[in-house]
Amino acid sequence: MKVRPQQLQAFLAVAETRHFTQAAENLGVTQPSLSKRIGSLESELGAAVLTRSRGRIELTDVGHTLLGHARRITAAHEAARADIDDVLAVRAGRLRLGATPSLCSWLIAPLLVRYRETHPGVTVALTEGGSVQLTERLAAGDLDLAFTIGDVAAETGLAVRPLLAEALVVASAADLPPLTDRDHLHLAQVREQPFVLPAHGYDLRHLTIATCEAAGFTPASAVDGGATDAVASLVAAGLGIALLPAMIAADAPGLRAAPIAPPGASRTIALAARADTPLTRAADAFAASLEAHLTDLHAWGRLPEGMRAL
Repeated sequence: MKVRPQQLQAFLAVAETRHFTQAAENLGVTQPSLSKRIGSLESELGAAVLTRSRGRIELTDVGHTLLGHARRITAAHEAARADIDDVLAVRAGRLRLGATPSLCSWLIAPLLVRYRETHPGVTVALTEGGSVQLTERLAAGDLDLAFTIGDVAAETGLAVRPLLAEALVVASAADLPPLTDRDHLHLAQVREQPFVLPAHGYDLRHLTIATCEAAGFTPASAVDGGATDAVASLVAAGLGIALLPAMIAADAPGLRAAPIAPPGASRTIALAARADTPLTRAADAFAASLEAHLTDLHAWGRLPEGMRAL
């Protein structure tokens, strides 16, 4: 049995008004069209749902049985249509967003405030992790968008849009002698220094090792493991030096930051999505909010220290 919503709407209109002309006007259709829908419904059911008796329209036993079901089905159909319209208009829906821990405080928090102001009905689920973990979850379909750090362009099935370049500095304990008496230092100058390295899986660990190797040495680890905040605390305690984003080094207490000699070192912050799947309406609206937010930060000169737009 393939009963269509239009057939049920026609039946309900007649059942509630007991008048074909009035029912047709309420639905905005012609009376012949209404009669055709009722007839096709009865053909599909194999039984009459209405009878005419002394000029009155009455429901048959089948019609009485159908009435409650028709109301529930029609209400469910209308509710589904309303929910879909809300999603299409980004009045509802969900956004599954991934970001690295260092981005959640200065970028993600104010960005989500802005997004929620215009799309309060969208549920946002935020996942923190390293870029490798986030891109894996993105490729698996567990996330809609992910902020990544470093080069993930080689990841299969991902479209990556670079957003910002973040300068790296050499951080050391503020109460220890400076690493250099100049405005900047060459990484080769600290090749004998012990390093505090982030934990495996963190983007900054891979970037630190690659940057030092490009300068001709492999960093010797004094303490191996920890998130970015832990690395900053361990460096401030005098356990070693570290490559840190300029913004983090400037904000962390007890650190001294030494810029790296030109061409310097930096990491790229990007927004990644699956290349083979269109963005949801909620994700597309978030990308637009991000664009506006970054434009405002750049125009107002409020990008964090060591950050530049790409």
